[in-house]
Amino acid sequence: MGESGPLLLLSWKDIGKARQTAATPEATEMSTSDTKAIARELKTQAVILGGFVATMWILEIVDWFFLRGALNQYGIVPRRLIGLRGILFAPFLHGNWNHLMANSIPFLTLGWLTMLRETRDFFTVTIVGATVSGLGVWLFGAPGLHIGASGVIFAYLGFLLLRGYFERNLPSILLSAIAGFFYGSLLWGVLPQHTGISWEGHLFGFIGGALAARLLARHPQRL
Repeated sequence: MGESGPLLLLSWKDIGKARQTAATPEATEMSTSDTKAIARELKTQAVILGGFVATMWILEIVDWFFLRGALNQYGIVPRRLIGLRGILFAPFLHGNWNHLMANSIPFLTLGWLTMLRETRDFFTVTIVGATVSGLGVWLFGAPGLHIGASGVIFAYLGFLLLRGYFERNLPSILLSAIAGFFYGSLLWGVLPQHTGISWEGHLFGFIGGALAARLLARHPQRL
């Protein structure tokens, strides 16, 4: 008991020194700089995601009111050479307003979670997911036009769910758990259930996201 006094006194001195250090102009300037950097990053992410979704909505407005659905011909047409152009265009095209609205929220949510660690991850997953999904649909899809951003959305989901497995660190596992909790039920979409739903796009999009998770994985760490 007699020795606890000096130790307690020393700890309070240390706390006082820490407070003085934290209050220095250099520390305050560094904190302000970090806050501004985070704000800039969030703004950049909002612009990117908003730009993608705005493009989808603008195209749907133009297609609905002026072109009477003519843009949908630029979707993926399985096993036809001209249908390959849909790999680029299909994610931005939607069959109707309900289709577009159903894709907008998960695109924003899962897209943001995908870019949470690094913004450039979003572009990598988008490109890999759209390409694998598009080629899978073109090779194995049912006859007809395949359009919509759901293949890319499933790529984000696949990336987020498997990133924790490949990296095995706490932040990645937490993101996998969050994505699984809120959007895990989407996984039923990789199975053929309803006519008119491109489950092939969902399946190959998920596979593309898994491949992107493996490509972008940092070295696994012990928890």
